[in-house]
Amino acid sequence: MGKPLVVVFSGAGMSTDSGIPDYRGPQGLWRRDPDAEKLVTYAYYMADPDIRRRAWQMRAEVGALGARPNAAHLAVAQLERGGTPVRVITQNVDGLHQLAGMPARKVFELHGTARSVVCTACGARSGMAEALARVAAGEPDPACLLCGGILKPATVMFGQRLDPVVLGRAMAVAKGCQVFVAVGSTLQVQPAASLAGMAAAAGARLIIVNAEETPYDPLADEVVREPIGTALPALLDRLAG
Repeated sequence: MGKPLVVVFSGAGMSTDSGIPDYRGPQGLWRRDPDAEKLVTYAYYMADPDIRRRAWQMRAEVGALGARPNAAHLAVAQLERGGTPVRVITQNVDGLHQLAGMPARKVFELHGTARSVVCTACGARSGMAEALARVAAGEPDPACLLCGGILKPATVMFGQRLDPVVLGRAMAVAKGCQVFVAVGSTLQVQPAASLAGMAAAAGARLIIVNAEETPYDPLADEVVREPIGTALPALLDRLAG
């Protein structure tokens, strides 16, 4: 019999060891600065040039493009390289799973990627690094170089729908896997969080690795409260065996 299909569902807690702030945790950005949520809300972003300027400044200051994969990302990629079928469904937009070595085709980015920008008028895509270089050079709200339209990160902002194709693929692997590991996610943002329930309903073994309680803990076969950077590599090593 072949090895079981393992789905790793990752949230913001997966990337905090890489220096990327958690938005909803106890020390999260939304709790420290509730107004910051406007910077990633589509309606506010499109209507207010000042919001866009602040959003670009925040991106420049956070420095997410310089973040490197941590032990948890590397452990997921190592599991896949070792011959276990692995798919990653992520709420994160940092691209660290791919940088760690996971093939891009096996990573489903539910909320898009912050490594690219997209024009809201013509749809042209380009690199985030290029846009941030323009901000650093004195353009506080860089416009599309092709049509002059408003640029935004290629992420799903509040008020935007998830890509139905990406969501559909994520649902298919959640329903088809034998093990579903939810790591670093509060499992509160829908419809993404419902994937844990779908997996459990389809008979998958549900494992939750998170510092705080989640709504899906009662469904889980195993709940791990230890730090992700050490707990996930140990857990995946056990699954690989």
